[in-house]
Amino acid sequence: MYYNDKTILFYDGEYVKAKEAKTDLYGQSLHYGYAVFEGIKSYKTANGTKIFKAKEHYERLIKSAEAMHIPFSYSTREMIDVTYKLLEINNLSNAYIRPLVICSPNMSLSKGQKSYLVIEAWNWDNGYLANKLRIMTSSFQRPNPKAFKIEAKVSGHYVNSILASQEAKDKGFDEALVLDENGNVAESSGANVFYEKDGKLYTPQKGNILPGITRATVFEICNQLGISYEEKLFTPQEMQGADAAFFCGTAAEIVAVESLNDIPFRMNWEDSLSAKIQQAYRHLVVEENYSYLKSSLQNV
Repeated sequence: MYYNDKTILFYDGEYVKAKEAKTDLYGQSLHYGYAVFEGIKSYKTANGTKIFKAKEHYERLIKSAEAMHIPFSYSTREMIDVTYKLLEINNLSNAYIRPLVICSPNMSLSKGQKSYLVIEAWNWDNGYLANKLRIMTSSFQRPNPKAFKIEAKVSGHYVNSILASQEAKDKGFDEALVLDENGNVAESSGANVFYEKDGKLYTPQKGNILPGITRATVFEICNQLGISYEEKLFTPQEMQGADAAFFCGTAAEIVAVESLNDIPFRMNWEDSLSAKIQQAYRHLVVEENYSYLKSSLQNV
């Protein structure tokens, strides 16, 4: 699914076959989840293959490494250049890109001594989530910000995501809505969340979330289209039965939510402001103009 005999990845300064790449079984990242990563996408556009928000993603990777005290020397420019070359070698346009910073062998609970950059890429034409999700409030909370560096994209944090997502699927739902330690909505297992009510969007404020790059892009789209939004604390009860809702993230893009805890959102998705944002995002990533959507908002 992710690679074959011909797939090439970047590992520790070299382009190597994925099937021949090896990691140390005594590595600190394997034993303790002590690694940082990014999820990035590239798209086939009229102007060639383009990596969406490459600079923002790689800057966050550097910041994540700094937050976790992982030594890391690659610059944003170097990583962007490496990634474009990797896409070219593998003949990829619409792709998912996974940079990963892993640490050398170290069985002590101390900061990393040396790191290695891995960049993998594989074909990805669709988001990983179906549209119009049925979601439930998870019994699992997001990690306490006093216990973790929650604004860093750290491998070990995602055990929490697996638990929350699998709980929802085991109960017949598509995905989970995860709360913070105070009972306020934080995010899904792997995406940020918005809901729409009375012509305005609401999303959890910073403090208990990973503030995603797609989330920031939604703000940009709202500003372009004149859609009001607010970052605030809110409970799942406030969100239930609103007009519309969606998850957003690099892999998922903009995904409509149909219901929360079996309570449907009121509006027909296609008539919502949220649907306009979904359309705008799809235009944006392939470098198409979406300004025409602004004139249609008067009908929403």
